[in-house]
Amino acid sequence: MGIKNSCILFAVVLLFLACDKKRVFDEYKTVGSGWNKDSIVSFDLPALDTTKQYNLFVNLRANDNYKFNNIFLIVAMEQKNGFTKVDTLEYQMANPDGTLLGNGFTDLKESKLFYKEKVRFKGQFKVYIKQALRENGKVPGVSVLDGITDVGFRIEKIE
Repeated sequence: MGIKNSCILFAVVLLFLACDKKRVFDEYKTVGSGWNKDSIVSFDLPALDTTKQYNLFVNLRANDNYKFNNIFLIVAMEQKNGFTKVDTLEYQMANPDGTLLGNGFTDLKESKLFYKEKVRFKGQFKVYIKQALRENGKVPGVSVLDGITDVGFRIEKIE
């Protein structure tokens, strides 16, 4: 690759990164072709400015193998001192006709799911995310949730 092409590539990367000024933390972890009900995805959050407020998001990547309209998640935020706040969340993942919601041009869609707003962090946190989807009329959870390929967590600063 020539110097001219390298400079163009570097400029494009810088432009792309500059467009996401709100991002403080944004990480994905793969769960393969399906998310096992016993698989807990965890994220070690960085130390954040205690004087600022942040919005938090759960990010999911799903493909056409996802056959449900919604998803249930259990999200836990644990402080270093052991205090843990647990939330059970439900999000819509598809339109009534079955087409997946989210961004993407192929069969892979990325959903940015709002979790909490105006959060202040005091100390370091770890986040745990687990799927808790159940089929109608069935007590046990879906053992492997096909179609979910990646689970992410994002923190944005409020400007």
